[in-house]
Amino acid sequence: TENVTTMAEMFDYCTALTSLDLSYFNTENVTTMAKMFYGCYELESLDLSNFNTASVTTMAEMFDSCSALTSLDLSSFNTENVTTMAEMFYGCSKLESLDLSNFNTASVTTMKSMFSSCSVLDEITFGANFTAASVESMESMFYNCKAMTSIDLSNFNTASVTTMKSMFQSCEKLTSITFGANFTAASVESMESM
Repeated sequence: TENVTTMAEMFDYCTALTSLDLSYFNTENVTTMAKMFYGCYELESLDLSNFNTASVTTMAEMFDSCSALTSLDLSSFNTENVTTMAEMFYGCSKLESLDLSNFNTASVTTMKSMFSSCSVLDEITFGANFTAASVESMESMFYNCKAMTSIDLSNFNTASVTTMKSMFQSCEKLTSITFGANFTAASVESMESM
């Protein structure tokens, strides 16, 4: 796969697939992984430790509706060129924790519904480079994260965000949110149902 530039929708709606061995994939030239595993409802595990994502610009809906995944190791991911993470983990309803401490979100412009309907997700680890400084939309970002009790957004820079609509809607167990000095609403036009 060394010459492949797009893996968009590659395993889209492989609804009965329970496992995938991608250990021999060379992804160094891939620019889009949008919807790569979309609708893989029965996929229980994914080893993406050898994935080179340095050239990837879109991860939109990459794991959308992977409702059987219980864990995901993305420690090898290089996200510095990614511009969209919209609905990236949408509907990952069995995912209990996510470590995104290595994510660099400097180029990302949308995180719309990124963790939406991750209904048992109770821990997300953001690192120092997960600043969201260029993000314009955080609409429904944590919508329906029913198990989340606390969220640490202390590194977030929201100077470019124009919508926070439904950002924390239906987070019924949420008792604390940590905002940092750069979490401003200076450009925000909508906080409807926030």
